Amino acid sequence: MISFARTDTSLVARWWWTVDRWTLAAILLLMTVGMILVVAASPPVATRLGFEPLHFIQRQGIFIGPALLTLIGVSMLPPDQVRRFAQFAFVAGILLMLAALLVGTPVNGARRWINIVGFPFQPSELVKPTFAVVTAWLLSQRQQAANWRYGASAFALLVTVLGLLAMQPDIGMASLVAMAFFVQLFLAGLRLRWVGGAVLLGAVLLGSAYLLLPHVTARIDGFLSPKSGENYQVQTALSALSTGGAWGRGPGEGVIKNVLPDAHTDFIFAVAGEEFGMIVCLLIVGAFAFVVLRGFARLVHEHDYFVLLATAGLLSQIGMQAAVNMGVNLRMLPAKGMTLPFISYGGSSLLALAAAMGMVLALTRRRTSPQEARWILGRGLA
Repeated sequence: MISFARTDTSLVARWWWTVDRWTLAAILLLMTVGMILVVAASPPVATRLGFEPLHFIQRQGIFIGPALLTLIGVSMLPPDQVRRFAQFAFVAGILLMLAALLVGTPVNGARRWINIVGFPFQPSELVKPTFAVVTAWLLSQRQQAANWRYGASAFALLVTVLGLLAMQPDIGMASLVAMAFFVQLFLAGLRLRWVGGAVLLGAVLLGSAYLLLPHVTARIDGFLSPKSGENYQVQTALSALSTGGAWGRGPGEGVIKNVLPDAHTDFIFAVAGEEFGMIVCLLIVGAFAFVVLRGFARLVHEHDYFVLLATAGLLSQIGMQAAVNMGVNLRMLPAKGMTLPFISYGGSSLLALAAAMGMVLALTRRRTSPQEARWILGRGLA
């Protein structure tokens, strides 16, 4: 077990005594469960696509190490360096999104991916968490400097990101980014009339997407009319969850992975329910709830406005993405094409989520005043 003396002032020791180790443990648990479920779900999918059975397992395994290093490395940064990291990564992500639109390979009619050293990378996964941190800094500067230009800049970045996501198109991620930004605005003191306006605007945009984008139309119609024939994957996932019972069919005994093309990504929660049962599904739900609620609990006495808004935006993104994915699997929401954080297959998603939670851990680390630090050190030497 890792152990450091209280009097150890090294970077790693100071990180260990100030980081939220319970949240870190929950994230590591989710990553472990995710790797187990990728092993369970992906071989039949790989075989259907003409790959070796271990294709997706090997590729996911390649990203586990870098994701862990990213999680730990970013969590060691102080808040000002978290902001700089997010700003740099956000600009890089925007440039890569433009490159994906221009030279990316279309997948099911969408241009979201670009190849980097032989691996497909989805730049919007990087833009999503870094956008929350950049806009948090702009909104905090607006509050401190009472300058409307910072708020206008945050809205301009929102329009830019949503525009690029609409061009891909990726309506699910656009909705997630917009909702997390709305949470930040609410915490920043958004007036009630603006809340109503934002809700109305969201309804207008959703209606426009329904009328103008055929795949959005098909998913909403399939949700509203289960017998329309456009709801096969969701119905199959729901059937798999119901047949799994409390303890599941057993590892490797599930059948949903043999018939669903997205069993290792969008519907991996159904694989968990079928093979490992309701108990494991509740464990996954509990782990996500623990991470989000504990993160918000640590913000109750936070006085740094930037830390408050950035952490709230990041936690909202992860919590809502998990809720949407599980809601789709349970047929509580229309299909969104949204993966389950840390669990679904996807290298770029895993790295981006590791960076996001690394920033959460960095921003919520216990920061002591010089007087308190001397008192702690004195107790350790006593």
